[in-house]
Parts: sequence; C-alpha cells; structure tokens
Amino acid sequence: MFNTVPNPIPARMKGLNRAEICDVNFTEFVKHWNGAVQPRPAADEAILDGSALTAQGFRELFQSQLISRHLDLMARVLRVQNKVFYTIGSSGHEGNAMVARATRHTDPAFLHYRSGGFMAERFRKLPGMDPIMDSALSFAASAEDPASGGRHKVWGSKPLWVLPQTSTIASHLPKALGTAVAIETAKRIGHPLPVPDDSIAICSFGDASANHASAQTAFNATSWMAYQKLPAPVLYVCEDNGIGISVKTPKDWISASFRNRPDLDYFFADGLDLASGYGDVLRAVEHCRKTRRPTFLHLRTQRIMGHAGTDFEIEWRSFEELCAVEAGDPLLRSAAIALESGLMSKDEILALYEDTRKKCFAAAEDADQRPRIETLEHVMRPLAPYTPDKVMAEATRVPAPEARVKAFGSEEKLPERQAPRHLAIQINQALHDLFAKYPETLLFGEDVAQKGGVYTVTKGLYKAFGPRRVFNSLLDETTILGMAQGFANVGLLPVPEIQYLAYLHNAIDQLRGEACSLQFFSNDQFRNPMLVRIAGLGYQRGFGGHFHNDNSITALRDIPGLVVGCPSRGDDAAMMLRTLAALAKVDGRVCAFLEPIALYMTKDLFEAGDGQWLTEYPAPDQALVLGEERVYNADATDCVIFSFGNGMPMSLRAARQIEARYGWKVRVVDLRWLVPLNHAAIARHAGECARILVVDEGRHSAGIGEGVITAITEAGFGGKPLKRVVGADTYTPLAGAAFLVIPKDEDIVAAADALAG
Repeated sequence: MFNTVPNPIPARMKGLNRAEICDVNFTEFVKHWNGAVQPRPAADEAILDGSALTAQGFRELFQSQLISRHLDLMARVLRVQNKVFYTIGSSGHEGNAMVARATRHTDPAFLHYRSGGFMAERFRKLPGMDPIMDSALSFAASAEDPASGGRHKVWGSKPLWVLPQTSTIASHLPKALGTAVAIETAKRIGHPLPVPDDSIAICSFGDASANHASAQTAFNATSWMAYQKLPAPVLYVCEDNGIGISVKTPKDWISASFRNRPDLDYFFADGLDLASGYGDVLRAVEHCRKTRRPTFLHLRTQRIMGHAGTDFEIEWRSFEELCAVEAGDPLLRSAAIALESGLMSKDEILALYEDTRKKCFAAAEDADQRPRIETLEHVMRPLAPYTPDKVMAEATRVPAPEARVKAFGSEEKLPERQAPRHLAIQINQALHDLFAKYPETLLFGEDVAQKGGVYTVTKGLYKAFGPRRVFNSLLDETTILGMAQGFANVGLLPVPEIQYLAYLHNAIDQLRGEACSLQFFSNDQFRNPMLVRIAGLGYQRGFGGHFHNDNSITALRDIPGLVVGCPSRGDDAAMMLRTLAALAKVDGRVCAFLEPIALYMTKDLFEAGDGQWLTEYPAPDQALVLGEERVYNADATDCVIFSFGNGMPMSLRAARQIEARYGWKVRVVDLRWLVPLNHAAIARHAGECARILVVDEGRHSAGIGEGVITAITEAGFGGKPLKRVVGADTYTPLAGAAFLVIPKDEDIVAAADALAG
C-alpha cells in the first residue's frame, strides 16, 4: 500500500455523509499530492517498474474505476429524489476491474453485487457499448434497461456473457461451477459451445458469503471433482473487504481457510493497487485457463461508504476506523500511480474525474425520463414464456428411427411393440426415447448410473448412452441443481434426479432463487432449461419415514415460473416427459417431474391380478398439452373427484364403491399438472357436477387441495356440496403408522357419505 494519504477529517465533519467525504478526499488528495514524478511512459510500456500493467492498460482500468465510483456517488444523491432505486455500491471494490481486463467477454461471469468496476471494464471488450448509460438505466429501473428490462438492478449483459444475479449470498456459486464443468462436458460429447472451447467461468463473492452453506457446497464439490482429475475451469474471486454488513470477518480468515485447501488452487492479489495487483490477477486467470483446474483468487478490497445508502456506519463503527478505511481507498492509490508515473497530471486527473461525474449524472437524469414498467403483464412477461403450438410440435417430433433402434437394441424391442407395463418401466422407456431424440441430454444424480437408481428407473441408460451422458454425482442436492443450471447455460439439456422429494428442500433455493428467476431477471435473454426428476409422495409399504414418504410439494408451488407435472400412470408419464422436455427446449422452462414412488411397480387397480394399472407405451408422436387433465367417466354429473398421483387409483376404487352405494355417476379427474393448476378445467368440471370431492394425499395445510378449492370458489361454485380428503399436518411416521396420517380409500367413501348426508 502507499504512504501518501489524505489529511484526517476534522472532528466537525464526523456527521457528514461519508459519500461526500470520499468524494472530497479524492479531489483533495490529487490537489495536494507532492511526490516525485517519473518520465511519462509510452502506451505499451509498464506503468511502473516491475508492473505487468502497461500505461494504456492502466489508463483504461483507472477510467473504469472512476465510472464505477461515480455511479455509486450518483446513486446516493439521486436515490433521495426517487430517480434511482439501488444504493448497494462497489466503492472500494473497483479493483475487480482487473479481473474483467484479464479475462474475455466470452468467459461466463456470475458476479457479486459490488462489481461496478468489473462491468465498466468488460464493456470495453465489445465496441459500441456504453457502461454508463446501460448501468444508469438499471439503477433507474427503466423498462429500457438492457439487462433486466427494469425488473431489478442487476449486473448483467447478454453480449458480454454476464448472467444476471440479484443480491447474491453465495447461491450463484454452484451454478458457476456447473457452467465450468459444462464447458468441458460439452466438448466431450461433441456438443457445440456458444463460447470458445477454452473459456472459463468467473464467480465473484464477498468474504462473508464464503461462509454460506451454498458456497461451502460449491467449494467441496469443486475439490471433489479436481481430486478425481476432472476439469473444472472455474475462477472463484473472493473480494475480501473484511466485513459483511456489520459483522467483521476474523483477520486472515479467508487466507487461512483457502490457502491450503486441497484441489483448489489459491492466488492472492491486491485489489487496492492496480500496479502490483494486476500481475497476480493475470497469473490466476492464465492458470485457470491453461490447467482447467478450479482456481481461488483472493482479492483484497475495501468497503467504502457503507453496505448501502441506508447504512450509517458512523452509528456503529468508530470514527477512527472509518477514516482508516477511507484512507485505503483504491482510487487514491490509482491517482498516485498516475501521478508518480508521469502518465497524468493533477489537472488531467481532476478533469477526468469531473467529466466522469458529469456523464454519470447526465445518464441518470436521462434514464429517469425513460419509460418504466407500469403493468402487471409487463412485469411477468419474461417469467413463464409458453408457445403452445411450438411446444406441441417439438414434443411430438419423433426421434430418428435409427437412433431409437440403437437406444432400444432392435426394432422388436421398441417399447410401443411391448405388452402394457407399469409406471417405472414406461418412465425408463421414455427417458431412452428422450436420449435418442436429444443428443445433448444428460442424466445425473445419486446412484443413477450403473445401479440405475434406487428404484431401477434409470436402468440401462448408462449402458446405452455411456458415462459422458449418464453419471453419478456426489451426494448433494444443491450441487446437483447447480450443475444442472450450468449445463443448461451452455445449451445442454440436463435431466437431474433428486432421489427423494424430502432431499429437495435443503436445495430448493437453487430452483426458487436461481434457476427459475433467470428468465425474469434477464428479460428472457438468458435461459437455463432443465427437467428435474423428483421421486416422492407417500404410500410406500415396508419402507417409510418422513424422508421416503414426503408428500409436501408446497415449496414447489411457491416458485414463480416453475412447471410441475405428476403422472399417476405409465402412458401419461411418457407423454408428459416429452412435453416437459419440449417446454425446456422451446421456451427455456424449468420443469419438475414428480414421480409417485408407490406407483412405480403398481400393476393392479381394483383387485389383485387385474392388471388395470398397466398401460401401453404411447407412440413417440404423442404428448400431453400443458395443463390438460385426464378424465374418467366424463359424462358423469352426480359427483366429481379431483386428485393426482397416488390419489388416482384410490379415487377410482372409491368411485366404484360410491356408485354402488348411492347410484351416483362419478367423474374422476386426474389433474396431472400441479403447477400451474388448470383453474379453468377445474371450474368446468365443478360446474358440471352436483357434488365435489377433492382428494389430496398431501398435508392439510398449503397442499394442492387448497389450490383446487380456491379455483372452485373463485369460479362461483363454492356453494355446492364439497368435501376435501387430505393428510394430516404431521411428519410421516415409520411402518404401518404412516397410513394413519395419509388418506385411504375408505376416507374418500366416508366423505361421499357426508355429501349424501
């Protein structure tokens, strides 16, 4: 660090806005600088002896730092005028511009929210782009914001391969790792990449975020891969400012934690000093690119001006400490370098500083006059795109005949030529078909490869398509879903498996906060299509407990943009998988396929040996329409039963008893699609029938049944005789006690008795 620092702020200035003080500090520092001056270097000469940075490179980095700083200062001033709506700034972190300079604009980047310097520098990579105006539009929540369309202040850019994040607290690390691995995977399976083959993935975060479970998951998975010599070219950039909001990071904690971490190559760079730091940044980047090994770049930074505009640090941080932090402002060091190298005079620096301020404020005032989002339709436009005709055309597009024959072994073994089979077999056959249709499909998860899954649903895929497309992951659902996003980011079609629904809950934010939000926060410029298979729901006999009989899908229902399908029979499962894959391919959707474990091997419906729950395999040109229900006894109007999953065979058995007991004609509706629910179809069936039963194997609170009843009530049919058959609000116990807390056939019949009452 340098010795020349600004004069201490007088005590009378303690109550002043710290942004104003930092602003004054810079101009006063430059005006009063009196160090020795070297001869002005040529553009291609080192800025100082021993520096890897040329004069031209330094000048551009310095300009990027100033753009970042003045965007922060502008935001603090204009936020109180409601012209800007975001004040988490990058001040003190401007050294991350060095990472942008040392990397390419085709290196996918997942950035910390203090990445103003990085973005300003990356904008230089393509001609004609304006970092100031684009950023101002985002700060102003303008509908013309090229990153998110005004939905959030994000650092993002489609042409610059910056995938937008919001207030990331390490949840982006797993998908950054996934993207790095995906680059290597795509090359191995011959899938064309949208970026150069030697690209790396960049992921920046703060020292406090490094302690988060999602971060630790990513670091562990990274080391797990590198330990096995699997290439994972991810550059983790820990921007260490020593504090998280108001909680200080223990001194040297990051270096102690990561310097000797196995299979994660550690580099340190001083982000407060461009002259000394750039060479170290460059070495880390080149190491990652050449070795294809995961690399940890520990970047020293400061946090200046508080966490955000509402953080008045003087209330909880000593005046002396604040002055010391502000004295370490990296812009002061950059100004000193410019002066002592002879590259810029005091007047040139101050003129550039003020010109940058003027441009940032002018851009902000311009952005304030641009249109903002004013309708709900506009808000939601990129959230859940759906083009029905294109999706159906894709879903019913038949794989190449030779690919199917190769996948199944021979013409005679094609599944549509086989006898009716149970659910697990038909899912397996449909997955073989998807792999034949889409060479970019990957299936991965716990035990899915050689073993074929704990229920053998993926049996044979590993043998048919090889370890590059079907492989086991480490036992961590956050990593599985993070990897899926990474694969999707480069154009692959991931089909991750979550072994049990209960295991999803500790990783749900990878769907809620990351995967499903990408289209929304990027204005549909980025997509991460995937088809997540989840085995779950209840009714397993001889194998129970709440982890293996989890019937709660409430968390899935709460995720905007997610599609959830739940088949109860084999033919529906095959057709649903085709539709979900098409939704992913055509509209970029994140889809979940919820598989009822207890129905995997079910063959009979009414009595042992009747084989009525076996189905024929549907021809490969057949698929389901999103939201379309299956209706049994469609002409019946005395009573309608709505259900899904395990509730379907129960409802059909109960319907037979109800008809025999009361002479009613009972319609049974398999919802099939649980998110979003088809409210129009539910209302239509409810309106056509005299009585309504809702059978929900989930819990009493917050289950699918509540959504069905809401649809019925809002359609004006809430006054009809109606009963809900549902599970109890409890965890599922072991063994036979499990059947005390979930609905049974007789419960449905009893509910009908109450309706007949």
